Amino acid sequence: MNHPNDPESPSVTSDMQTDYVVGQDNIKGQLGPIGFDIHNRVFVVSALASAIFIVLTLLFPERAGSTFQSIVAFSTGTLDWYFMILVDFFILFCLALVVLPYGSVRLGGADARPDHSYLSWFAMLFTAGIGIGLLFFGVLEPVYHANVSLPLGIASPFGADGELNSAAIDDASAMGLAGTYLHWGIHGWAVYVVMALALGLFTYNKGLPFSIRSAFFPILGERVWGWWGHVIDILAVFSTLFGLATSLGLGAQQANAGMNFVFGLEVSTLTQVIVIILVTAVALVSVWRGLEGGLKKLSEINMILAVLFFFFVLFAGPTLLAMAGFWSGLTTYVTDFIPLSAPFGREDDAYRQSWTIFYWAWWISWAPFVGMFIARVSRGRTVREFILCVLLVPSLFIFVWMGVFGSTALEQLYADPAGSLVKEYVIDNYRPELSLFGMLNELPLTGLMSTLGIVLALIFFVTSSDSGSLVIDTITAGGKIDAPRPQRMFWAVVEGLIAIVLLIGGGLTALQAGVTATAIPFSIVMLLMCYSIIKALNGELRLIRK
Repeated sequence: MNHPNDPESPSVTSDMQTDYVVGQDNIKGQLGPIGFDIHNRVFVVSALASAIFIVLTLLFPERAGSTFQSIVAFSTGTLDWYFMILVDFFILFCLALVVLPYGSVRLGGADARPDHSYLSWFAMLFTAGIGIGLLFFGVLEPVYHANVSLPLGIASPFGADGELNSAAIDDASAMGLAGTYLHWGIHGWAVYVVMALALGLFTYNKGLPFSIRSAFFPILGERVWGWWGHVIDILAVFSTLFGLATSLGLGAQQANAGMNFVFGLEVSTLTQVIVIILVTAVALVSVWRGLEGGLKKLSEINMILAVLFFFFVLFAGPTLLAMAGFWSGLTTYVTDFIPLSAPFGREDDAYRQSWTIFYWAWWISWAPFVGMFIARVSRGRTVREFILCVLLVPSLFIFVWMGVFGSTALEQLYADPAGSLVKEYVIDNYRPELSLFGMLNELPLTGLMSTLGIVLALIFFVTSSDSGSLVIDTITAGGKIDAPRPQRMFWAVVEGLIAIVLLIGGGLTALQAGVTATAIPFSIVMLLMCYSIIKALNGELRLIRK
């Protein structure tokens, strides 16, 4: 793939010129047997701050836990309107770019052509931003929203007396799935589009380094290579670290729960810490083997296993009901899209504040990670093509997955409420990490498929750690994509340690706090990016019209 970090990359005609050279501020050398090539300020500040956070959380877990709870309460209770308006704005921004002349601009210039076929590109979009969440939330969310959190104030099928009201089942199931689709659909992917589009434009069209700070050249000029740029990149590092740590923590909880379900292994924080340590060790091997020998092969294996897992659930469960449920949820999502997206005039706090706001913060924290990946594979696409495909293709894939898993679980729940493990784990004794296994318990080959679910969670864990450490290393190496492997291994270890201390410091609440705390400042960075994108596109249109 051609881009400015490649000495064989063709020259780029740009209206934004700079003398900055990628890596010019880096420190290079040997530290014992380890070579390094780091941007001294970004790397050192990020590493030291991470170490301080890890040590303080381990030394004062109770105080850390109370602090995390306060952060979550403030973010979801006070800033809920801000996050909802922000993500709604990102959707409108993307749609405006599609219909305006900007949509004809091509990433890489007028003569650029896609580096990948549609099939390959779509396959890579599927893997971007889709991981542990499919397994952890695929059963949990549809069931919980249909019966407990109740989006837009729908009636729960279970009345105050606990009796099942059959007349309310269809509406609740459809809204439960629609509420799930909201969290995994075009709102979140619009966040990724903004980040990826900014990186693609300023890298491929403007010839600037493949770094978050490059998107701020129209605002800051040459100052972007100084401390203003350092602060932006450091924020991106922490946003990525805590977003990944949340996924790793959820993956460890689900893997531990699955091991308990299948093998009787104790569910405890200690066990989850051991899982994180072991999987981080595997991730280090993957990092050392490199992109082709490690991450690519694991991703291919994971994709095959995930597809097989999906089709087993589809055909072993109530196939026609599952597909009908998916469609019913999709039509409800479309018809209630605006009410579900609205920040005001709502009374469904349990759904909006406890779920939606956390998701918007989580998507924002993952934006540097996934946005970089999407930008890397999207050179040659027009802005219009890029936005429509990134918004719609992964969303539809997720809707089908969540629709089938969620509808299967809901059918099990309503067919036999008294004997349903899904009801026990999601409604009666909230144990979200067991929701998937509760659904699998009602299907054939329970032990085998539950084991496959554990394996999938662990491989998602490894690939997330590997690819995340690659992105963080790129940022902390001043935009270089070929920094020494030990640096990437360092960040893989840091990701694992942060996931561990968040689990020790408060479990799921701490994971949510880590995400929301970093998403608040980084959301401002992303708003400013929108202005930079418009400036860059205006420049591209002027070049085209000359």
